[in-house]
Amino acid sequence: MRKLFSVFHILILPGIIFFLVSCSQGSCFEETESYLKASFYIKTTRTAPDTLTLYGLNNDSVIYSKSTQVQPALIPLNSSTDSCSFIILINNIADTIKFRYTSYPHMISKECGYTFYHFLDTGLNNTNTRTYHAIKKIRVSSQTITNLNVENIRIYY
Repeated sequence: MRKLFSVFHILILPGIIFFLVSCSQGSCFEETESYLKASFYIKTTRTAPDTLTLYGLNNDSVIYSKSTQVQPALIPLNSSTDSCSFIILINNIADTIKFRYTSYPHMISKECGYTFYHFLDTGLNNTNTRTYHAIKKIRVSSQTITNLNVENIRIYY
């Protein structure tokens, strides 16, 4: 019996203590996705469009489909490429926008792990073959795209 008691103290008890100490107490409660945040403006007033449709060019990813009161729009960027193009319909008038960026990994925390942050290049394109565009101007507010709730671009329509 004494021999069994000694084996328990020497092997199993330290193992249980090590297991309890090594476990993390918290869970991930932070935002882990990094989206480009686009706010909509008419002249100088922040105004959500009546309807917003946004989808990726050359793929079937629909981000917003005739959505109302979207402010800001959260636009996902692909960390495996250096640019993304989107078709955006503001009040049923279409434009194409292309974002150029560089991506880099960022550790959020031990519990949440890594995400990708992006740095928006100044090469931001707004193209359309029509003579009338929904988007009048796009202005970059913050080039660093993170998981924080910070406006990255302003879309004037």
